[in-house]
Amino acid sequence: MIATSNLGMRFSGRKLFEDVSVKFTPGNCYGLIGANGAGKSTFVKILSGDLDPTEGEVIFDKKKRMAVLQQDHFSHEDDSVINVVLMGHTKLWKIIEERNEIYSKSEFSDEDGMRAAELEGEFAELNGWEAETEAEMLLTGLGILADSHYKLMRELNEPEKVKVLLAQALFGNPDVLLLDEPTNGLDIQAISWLETFLMSLEDTTVIVISHDRHFLNKVCTHIADIDYGKVKMYVGNYDFWYESNQLMQTLINNKNKKLDQKRQELQEFIARFSANASKSKQATSRKKQLEKLQLEDMQISNRKYPFIEFKPEREAGNNLLRVENLTKIVDGVKILNNVSFTINTNDKVVFISQNDIVKTTLFSILSGEMEADSGEFTWGVTTTHAYMPKDNTAFFENPDLDLIDWLRQYSPDQHDVFVRGFLGRMLFSGEEATKKSKVLSGGEKVRCMLSRMMLTNANVLLFDNPTDHLDLESITSLNKALTSFKGTILFGAHDHEFIQTVANRIIEITPSGIVDKLVEYDDYIADEELQEKIKEMYNV
Repeated sequence: MIATSNLGMRFSGRKLFEDVSVKFTPGNCYGLIGANGAGKSTFVKILSGDLDPTEGEVIFDKKKRMAVLQQDHFSHEDDSVINVVLMGHTKLWKIIEERNEIYSKSEFSDEDGMRAAELEGEFAELNGWEAETEAEMLLTGLGILADSHYKLMRELNEPEKVKVLLAQALFGNPDVLLLDEPTNGLDIQAISWLETFLMSLEDTTVIVISHDRHFLNKVCTHIADIDYGKVKMYVGNYDFWYESNQLMQTLINNKNKKLDQKRQELQEFIARFSANASKSKQATSRKKQLEKLQLEDMQISNRKYPFIEFKPEREAGNNLLRVENLTKIVDGVKILNNVSFTINTNDKVVFISQNDIVKTTLFSILSGEMEADSGEFTWGVTTTHAYMPKDNTAFFENPDLDLIDWLRQYSPDQHDVFVRGFLGRMLFSGEEATKKSKVLSGGEKVRCMLSRMMLTNANVLLFDNPTDHLDLESITSLNKALTSFKGTILFGAHDHEFIQTVANRIIEITPSGIVDKLVEYDDYIADEELQEKIKEMYNV
């Protein structure tokens, strides 16, 4: 168990939270949610001991073991992959190091022998003989194959390093497991494995921060919501919390509307009859009622949802997009190999590949930003398309441009009132609209790019990983917008819930051809025979 008592945290006079007293119990998985800036990562750092709170304390039995997902992917460059995982159990790793140091001595004293015997006993108690096997199983489950287990970390690419650090946190059955965005950089297979692994833990207390709604729904038994400067606990997964929260806000709003209506009626009665002697007693009675009448004390949430809506200016014709034998080589590697497909009006297609460069290259070609080496594609004459690339750096090259002038470049209406209004619906209101692009966060830049796309009124939308950098509220708003969009969507994503709710067609690009299915995503990945065939296509 881990708990907090009257915990509070302030930065430069700004209150993140105060008087937080919560308990996290073994066997449960808690999803820690909150708006950007609410203090989720700070709260986890306080729980882990990496950060001291302004007030209050964390209650944790020091005899128990805590594991934390490390964020520095380059901290173990000269260590072997398997050793980095073993380091996740600090006590066991210290025993391994001392044990190896003793056995490596050229001269072995009686004292060394006695100490080695002690270490062997402690090593066995901590299941040391099975440690490497467990580490290898974790790595394999996350997609790090056996031929990489004894490589040095510097020999791995960044996504692989992310998986190794995740395996490190999971290793050794910790009593408390703290995971900040564990699905970042993971492919669908690795995320699915992680979901199964976390759900199999019986006595571990898991606290996880994630923007992946499907992941939170699968693994969480509770939701801990940081809002109003407090941490409030809810039983159930993310969807249960979201529906409950929306229902509560609706009920409070409806109650306030009725109270406000009654207040107006009482005020009108008092104003009309207060000077009338025959009605004075009734007017006095109404005045007392009015004094007692109070609106529900609604707390102002940090959580805000941008208003996202894509409206095509005109409908696209039937001949929307035809792609024939597209081939592209990048840095000597064939990324696209004779790729062909046809897109129909109102298709909502998710493109999948084990290598993200495949999707990015395809979208770059279709949007006209890159040329194919061979093959061709044809857009229908009635189509207009808007594209949001994975890397939006080129759109923010002028660091001193404020958001008003930035968006004005893409707006058909140049007036300040219109541009400011548009930015306001995307949560850039007041002084936020005068921010310079050089100080924007990743999520703010994505919201700017979405604003740009909305202004095009295109009937075909192309997105390359649109949920990257967005918070849960923005992802939810974008998800709803694309679900209701009356047009065609081509996109790539890693967010399971996003794919499942938006896509009606799956195109997976493998080195030996494409798989094209008119099916929902859950049914696609549940088709074992199809998935085996796809594995063979990748291994050709």
